[in-house]
Amino acid sequence: MLPYRIGFGEDAHRLEGGRPLILGGVEIEDAPRGAVAHSDGDAVLHAVADALLSAVALGDIGQYFPDTSEENRDLDSRVILARCLTLVRERGYVPANVALVVTLDRPKLGSRRTEIARRVAELLGLAFSEVGVSFKTSEGLAPDHVQVRVTVLLTRVQGDDA
Repeated sequence: MLPYRIGFGEDAHRLEGGRPLILGGVEIEDAPRGAVAHSDGDAVLHAVADALLSAVALGDIGQYFPDTSEENRDLDSRVILARCLTLVRERGYVPANVALVVTLDRPKLGSRRTEIARRVAELLGLAFSEVGVSFKTSEGLAPDHVQVRVTVLLTRVQGDDA
């Protein structure tokens, strides 16, 4: 069993009025538009979950939470993340570090960086210092969507010979 695994995840959602914008488990109250999605549309947690699954070669969240299932309609993405984290732990790994980049033109998110990083850290059982959060704009190229890219580093659980 490898002592480390690296995973990559990416998610994007179209934005539309009348929907909440949730990023990293944090509702962005001043957002005029939110993510159009089958679940709650939290692109940060979706990308983190995909990165976790990627690191241990388990595919993506669509395999576990298909958008064709009514059971998954409006599903809280914290549930998705928790399930994916369980799958990673069952394979003998835990997250050690997460780096994420959110691309969103409006609203500006700089004032929410600490809150989002703390929430992601809490959900993954990490120290705040182990979650890097960066924000970018699309420079007007894609103003009607939010996109997130994530890398994770997993470490093998000590004493686990799985």
